[in-house]
Amino acid sequence: MRENLYILIVMLLTVPIAGELKFHPFQDDFRISFGTTAFFFLLLWLRPSFLAGLLTGMTVVLFRVGLDWMSVDDFDFVSSFSLHIPAFFFYATFAGLFSLLRVNLFHHLPLWVGLLGTVAEIGANLVELCVRFRSIEPVGQWSVIGPIVAIALIRSFFVLSFFNIIQLRQATWLEKQQRNRNERMLMLVSNLYEESVHLKKTLYQVEEITRDCYELYRSIKEQVPKEWAGRYSKQALSIAGQVHEVKKDNQRIYAGLSKLISDENERDYMPLGELISIIVRAQEKYASLLGKTIRFESHVTIPYLACHIYTTLSLVNNLVANAVEAIEDKGSVSIQASLSESREWIQFSVGDDGPGIQVKDPTLLFMPGFTTKYDESGKPSTGIGLCYIKEVIDNLEGSMEITEKREQKETYFTIRLPIASIVQKG
Repeated sequence: MRENLYILIVMLLTVPIAGELKFHPFQDDFRISFGTTAFFFLLLWLRPSFLAGLLTGMTVVLFRVGLDWMSVDDFDFVSSFSLHIPAFFFYATFAGLFSLLRVNLFHHLPLWVGLLGTVAEIGANLVELCVRFRSIEPVGQWSVIGPIVAIALIRSFFVLSFFNIIQLRQATWLEKQQRNRNERMLMLVSNLYEESVHLKKTLYQVEEITRDCYELYRSIKEQVPKEWAGRYSKQALSIAGQVHEVKKDNQRIYAGLSKLISDENERDYMPLGELISIIVRAQEKYASLLGKTIRFESHVTIPYLACHIYTTLSLVNNLVANAVEAIEDKGSVSIQASLSESREWIQFSVGDDGPGIQVKDPTLLFMPGFTTKYDESGKPSTGIGLCYIKEVIDNLEGSMEITEKREQKETYFTIRLPIASIVQKG
C-alpha cells in the first residue's frame, strides 16, 4: 500500500511536467509528449491503475491551466479549461483500458505487455481526438491513425525495454541477496554440525563421569567406616545426580541439533563446486576482516558431485580458516577436490604458503586445546578446530595427513574419506 502511494505521488508530480516536453504531429492543439511515456512506465508498477488515471488526468489539466494563468496576459479560465480537458480523457481512457486488459498480470510476457500497452495508448489517443474535435469523422482517417499507431508502438516498446532492464537488475540484486542469506544459513548450520560432534563427545564423557561417581558412592558405602561413610557417600551421590542433570540438559540440546541437521534429504546435498565457492567467498571476507591480502585458488575435478553440505563445509572450511589464520600478512591458499582412481574415495587438499608447522610432532596439533595461535593480546586460540576435524574423519572411517614442501614453503592438509560417507546416495 505504501509503495503504491509513493508511485502515485511520483506519477502526479512527474507526468504533468514531462507532458510539457512535446510536439504537435497534426499542427493543432493535440500533442505527443513524454508525459505519456512516464505515465505508461509508472502504470506498470502500480495497482490498481484506473484511479491513478483519473487523478493524473485531473492533475495534468490543472497544471496546464495554471501554466496558462501564469503565462497568458488575457487569461480566460473557461477557454483554457476547454482547451486542456481532452487530456483528462486521454489519461482516464489509457488507465481504464490498461486496467480492463489487465496488463500488469502479464509482466512475464513482455511482448504481450507491449502490444496491450500499444492498444491502450491508441485507444486513449483516439478518444482524446474525438473529444477535442467533437466528432469521430476526422479520427477515422489513415493520415491520423497511422502516425498514432506508429508512435504508440515505438513508445510502448521503448518503455517496456526500460522497465524490463530495471526488473532484471532488481531480480539480479534480489538473487544475490538471497544467495548471501542462504550461504550465511549454510555456514551457521555447518557450525552447529561441528558443535553437535563436540556435544556428542561430551555426552559420552558425562556418562562416564556419572558412572564413576556412582561407583565411588558404592565403594564408600561398602569400604569406608560408618562414621565417615554417611557424609561422603551423600556427597558422591549428590555429585552423580548433578552430573546426571547436566547430561539430561545436554541430551535435550543434542536432540534439537540432531533434528535440525540430521534429517537427510535432497536439500542436505549440493554440488561440490558450489560448496567450494561458498567456502572461498566466506574466507575472502574473513581474510579481509583480519586485514590480510590472500589469493584463493580452487581446483575441483568433480564440481557436480552432490556432497553432504554440512559435513563438507565444516571440514573444508575449518582447514581453509586455519590456513588464513596461519598466513601473516599476505599469501595464497589452494583448495583441491578429486576422486581416487577406484572412485571409492574423495580427497580434499588445502594448502597455504604460510610459515609452516611450528611444532616437531604434528600429532600434537590434533590434541584438544593445543594451539600455536595467539591474538594481539596474547590470548590463545581454543585449539579445537583440528581436534574436531580428526574426530569427524575418524567417525567417517577416513584419514588425514599433513605434508610440507619446504622448498616451496607450502603446507598441505589432506583429507581422504570413503565416498559413501559424504556423497548423496543413488
